[in-house]
Amino acid sequence: MGKPPLKVYLAGPRGFCAGVERAIDIVEHALRKYGAPVYVRHEIVHNRFVVQQLEAKGAVFVEDLADVPADKPVVFSAHGVPKAVPAEAERRKMFYIDATCPLVSKVHREAERQYAQGNTILMIGHAGHPEVEGTLGQLPAGAIKLIQTREDAEIVDVADPERLAFVTQTTLSVDDTAGIVEVLQRRFPAMRAPKQEDICYATTNRQQAVKALASRAETMIVVGAPNSSNSQRLVDVAQRAGSESFMVQRAHDIDWTRLEGVRSLGITAGASAPELLVEEVIAALRERFEVTLEEVRVTEEDVQFKLPRVLFENVPA
Repeated sequence: MGKPPLKVYLAGPRGFCAGVERAIDIVEHALRKYGAPVYVRHEIVHNRFVVQQLEAKGAVFVEDLADVPADKPVVFSAHGVPKAVPAEAERRKMFYIDATCPLVSKVHREAERQYAQGNTILMIGHAGHPEVEGTLGQLPAGAIKLIQTREDAEIVDVADPERLAFVTQTTLSVDDTAGIVEVLQRRFPAMRAPKQEDICYATTNRQQAVKALASRAETMIVVGAPNSSNSQRLVDVAQRAGSESFMVQRAHDIDWTRLEGVRSLGITAGASAPELLVEEVIAALRERFEVTLEEVRVTEEDVQFKLPRVLFENVPA
């Protein structure tokens, strides 16, 4: 018997965003300029394959600056860090490069601006996520209240509803966040919104692409990592749009029983997952199915972020 037919719809855009590409480029440039090892505080992006590739080139990933020799360069991850981290690096006279995504840095600046104007700040996000920890750490303890759910939004108490602003994690579900903001605006009509949308363009675009696939695909595979917020949200969005969805980190993670009888499949990838892993999944599918590919593209992306100038300057003495 021949292989069963399988129509595969590829989401576009998918995979790497400009912030992830910039962060990886920073580590690779640092390795070329300063030589191995280059230390990185936290996973540079949430993808184990990417981390392992950088480790093979000489990057060393740590969770604490105490694990970094004072005479070695250290890179801060794309998720951003609390202000206490660069302050500690400066105290120890360490050379560091900040690979925080510029869109995350924008949230930091917005929080600082609102705080300087005397506003209490609500942050919509997930407790414990490095990006959230980084944003909370931009201001004194207690200056930002974390809102994770609509239920949180219904019960949060603020000292002065007239002096209130909100920011959001960049990798949230667009729909979930809109629901939380709706509750907050009902309760606090004077609440100030960010000048621009905090949820990043790449998160929004990838979620829109998943919605476009959901009406065509019975099942959807999200290539990503369990600790990647934007990848997890793609699974959620697909399921809510009516397409059964599951995540894999690599092709060998596919549970083939979930594809028995499936004739249409969607594939996308989180913003920290390289296209190589999508190609690996497609190759594995071709071994079992007669695959026909079609890309469903909802928008084009041309965003690029510059690398830090220090990478093109003389090595510090």
